[in-house]
Amino acid sequence: MDVYGIDYTSTPTARKPIVCLHAKLTGMRLVAHAVLRLPTQEAFEQALLTPGPWVAGLDFPFGQSRRFIENASLPDDWADYVRFLGSKDRRVFRRLLEDYKRDRPAGDKHHRRRCDRLTRSQSPQTLYGTPVGLMFHEGAPRLLKSGVAVPLHRWGQGDRIALEAYPGFVARQLIGRDSYKSDTSSKQNRSRLRARHSLYDHLTGPSGRALFGLHIAAPKVFCDDPTGDTLDALICAAQAAWGWRRHSINYGAPPDWDPLEGWISSPGLDSG
Repeated sequence: MDVYGIDYTSTPTARKPIVCLHAKLTGMRLVAHAVLRLPTQEAFEQALLTPGPWVAGLDFPFGQSRRFIENASLPDDWADYVRFLGSKDRRVFRRLLEDYKRDRPAGDKHHRRRCDRLTRSQSPQTLYGTPVGLMFHEGAPRLLKSGVAVPLHRWGQGDRIALEAYPGFVARQLIGRDSYKSDTSSKQNRSRLRARHSLYDHLTGPSGRALFGLHIAAPKVFCDDPTGDTLDALICAAQAAWGWRRHSINYGAPPDWDPLEGWISSPGLDSG
């Protein structure tokens, strides 16, 4: 099976591209083959049209929280609300989210999905810091437009399958909260380089095999990327492979997943 791990950004450039790792899954062995760097959203769209069969893990929220969807009177269907929000330009989408939270009390402005709470990830409404709200706004409509199957949201037909991934959750399981990456050159230091090597060693060693049930092989040169994007793409590929091997049981999601919110494909995600 062809497996892709995609570390996504809402504003790709040649300097900060979308990183797409191609790997092969054979039995219980996942082997990284090539890294593509996509400098534009158009290049990302073309990548989604690559003929299957393949499964991809993509590092951005595919959905919004049910609480936000219902409070904002958005359509009660994933494809419909993604299409609606995707029809707004970035400025209008920002204003919609800002208007929503303006008069709400503290602690009730940004809502997280069930899988966000369990993985300690940000609300998909977030616009600042790591702007996962903008990543949703740019990424989810492109998934919908591409016609890929999006299990846990829209099953669809065909042999191109997109699963939501979150490498930060796996990194914390393997090396705790050690910081291993930064986009700021002044923070790209030896401490983070050591953390990347530790993450790589755990991922490709016994800890990774215990977590994913896979033998993961990749060049150690992946550690040389100070942004961490290449290692994150490798983790996304591992999360996609893990989900694919459980395709007959909701791709590893609990039986009561919410189709409006979706689920993150990852081992170690307690469904409680």
